[in-house]
Amino acid sequence: MAGPVFHFFDRAAVPVAPFSHAVECDGWVQLTGQMPTDPDDDTAPLPDGIEAQTRRVMDNLIIVLDELGLDLSHVLSCRIYLTRFEQDYELMNATYKSYFPADRLPARTTVGVTGLARGALVEIDMVAKRPG
Repeated sequence: MAGPVFHFFDRAAVPVAPFSHAVECDGWVQLTGQMPTDPDDDTAPLPDGIEAQTRRVMDNLIIVLDELGLDLSHVLSCRIYLTRFEQDYELMNATYKSYFPADRLPARTTVGVTGLARGALVEIDMVAKRPG
């Protein structure tokens, strides 16, 4: 059994706290929750609204997956954190769902939280598995 590998990628969004973009062990990959920050400009304002923020978060996660040589088909589960659960749940779901084939939706948990870093409306983390 190989020990964990801690991944940090220059192309991915700058972390808002001290953590790796992903940690991998025995083919399992835990992607750190991504914020709706611009990977090209960490100082840029967050996008307006839950749809734009969900797209930015998903696109940030895709960058990390791509750096790992993976894609959304390798994702087994997601955790989603919303600061305005009742208000944003439906629109977040519609945006999130557009990233996956209807017959290949990851397992998922969505929770309402009182706050997220940088005043974000949404954060998403993922668990993926390498084939083989």
